[in-house]
Amino acid sequence: MNAEEMLRLDAEYVWHPYSSIDSGSPVFPVASAQGVRIRLADDRELIDGMSSWWCAIHGYNHPVLNAAIETQLQDMAHVMFGGLTHVPAVTLARKLVELTPDGLEKVLFADSGSVAVEVALKMAIQYWHARGESRQRFLSLRSGYHGD
Repeated sequence: MNAEEMLRLDAEYVWHPYSSIDSGSPVFPVASAQGVRIRLADDRELIDGMSSWWCAIHGYNHPVLNAAIETQLQDMAHVMFGGLTHVPAVTLARKLVELTPDGLEKVLFADSGSVAVEVALKMAIQYWHARGESRQRFLSLRSGYHGD
């Protein structure tokens, strides 16, 4: 797909983060990425100075991460985690528990910040329920920021 076709389809089907649905904000077609550099379809090169946005802290196209992904793909790309488990998840959970202070003995994997917050709220309700109390009200900031 060439850059012009990609931009046409993008404008028709994609709503980008931090933009209004009809903003007409510019979108730049990416051809490749390596480390902190992003090469656009017209061969211009950008340096990604926001590497924490969506967890690109190790840079793009990192050879160690790519190799791990390729190895994992030979077995499975993804498995629903409800009622199922697999070696990479168990291995990572054990390593995380070893790194954390005593008392943090379980790991719950979440795929986004909003899911993590939702689970934390549910865990707080469950904690008080287990102690024989009914606490189900939360304090929040009006018009506070929570992700996208």
